[in-house]
Amino acid sequence: MSGAFQDAQMNHTTLPISDAMLDTMLHRLRNSGADDADIYIQRSQSESLTLEESRVKHISASTMQGVGIRAIQGEVSGHAYTDCFTDDSLTEATAAACTIAQQGQKRAPVAIQQHNNHHDLYPTGNPMHSMDMHQRKQLLEDIDALARSLDTRVTQVVASISASYSHIHILRMDGMHLMDERPLVRLNVSVVVEDKGVRESGSAGGGGRFDLTHILAKNDAERLTKEAVRLALLNLEAQDAPAGSMPVVLGSGWPGILLHEAVGHGLEADFNRKGSSVFSEKMGQQVAAKGVTVVDDGTIAARRGSLNVDDEGVPTQRTVLIEDGMLVGYMQDKQNARLMGVEPTGNGRRESYADPVLPRMTNTFMLAGSDEPDDILASLDDGIYAVNFGGGQVDITSGKFVFTTSEAYYVRHGKIQYPVKGATLMGMGHEVLQEISMIGNDLALDPGVGTCGKAGQSVPVGVGMPSIRIDRLTVGGTQS
Repeated sequence: MSGAFQDAQMNHTTLPISDAMLDTMLHRLRNSGADDADIYIQRSQSESLTLEESRVKHISASTMQGVGIRAIQGEVSGHAYTDCFTDDSLTEATAAACTIAQQGQKRAPVAIQQHNNHHDLYPTGNPMHSMDMHQRKQLLEDIDALARSLDTRVTQVVASISASYSHIHILRMDGMHLMDERPLVRLNVSVVVEDKGVRESGSAGGGGRFDLTHILAKNDAERLTKEAVRLALLNLEAQDAPAGSMPVVLGSGWPGILLHEAVGHGLEADFNRKGSSVFSEKMGQQVAAKGVTVVDDGTIAARRGSLNVDDEGVPTQRTVLIEDGMLVGYMQDKQNARLMGVEPTGNGRRESYADPVLPRMTNTFMLAGSDEPDDILASLDDGIYAVNFGGGQVDITSGKFVFTTSEAYYVRHGKIQYPVKGATLMGMGHEVLQEISMIGNDLALDPGVGTCGKAGQSVPVGVGMPSIRIDRLTVGGTQS
């Protein structure tokens, strides 16, 4: 039976916690005086294989299970967790979470009721069962052989394939029991090329919430291998990047990581409720150029950042954050939504049962405009065309960001002149939004490699954007 919440083998009676103990824990949470509370049970397993020097050298497998117990009163959240499912451990963890809430009036016990959610965004079942270890090993060896056959200058190949699978159970204080089965796979290819003593590298990757056979069906291995080799060879030809304030064109897809970091984090509810975001107190104001619309959408099938329900049991949704340049929404978890007097948006996320819930992005992207990508590039008289990005960082309070490009070109009179290396893009997120003058009709999402960090937690996310022109941006280059 399909559907993330319809597997008969995953009902609450099969959990490593007895019905009696669950009733006791929920009763304690309900009578703690908490505004909200939940029990989060996780069972996860993961496997990865890595090929180096033309052979699989690293194989890892891990399993994890535990329970996180949370009680919330006002602005304070009490979170306790344990990986031991004995009654004593569960009782102690529940008591620890409840210490943040004053004793309130006793409430009647509530019946635990399973809830079927309407989302069904990814397949149920363990993705690792779709391709055995031998098949995965052969796939990596084929990638290595293909990369080396594409160009004699390829000297090193590192390829990895990983998969994980999580059973998630969320029991809320109101007695609602929600379940999700979350697959996640990823394939990465990195190569090193050498020519006349000069060494450069290139990498490509992809993945999402599907089984491993999807990689074969979509011919991802061949495509990603060719892309990694292309980027490495391109870097052999790259010249030093110019520096200064200049117009910049960003390509579609993965460059949306700049939007994610420079703008997305500033639109998460906790920063705005506390007044620490550059977007605080700007609801209903024009914060970007006309035509700029940014959304966070956790409901896109099979995407890396998508979820049937968030980690509080709230269905994910499509949330408009900026509409035609105007700030219209924040990404909300339940606690911040309650304190701000609005509804949660399905953005409550946690890395694992051992971590507290935070408002986080899912798949965050800018909607397409009407400009042709070729026209956007042709408008660039003297500037940088950035197609791919490496690392970056942002200061949430000021909105200041720094990003390093991994594929970029110098453009003169609307024509690409040569690839450049060492280009960094620097600016203030909210100011960059105002400098967007052209928006392409070529919206694309990233290939499925995004991971977002916040407060020491990492979660899978998606990004995306169409091609855009930014009229003025500071470029840090290496050209003397």
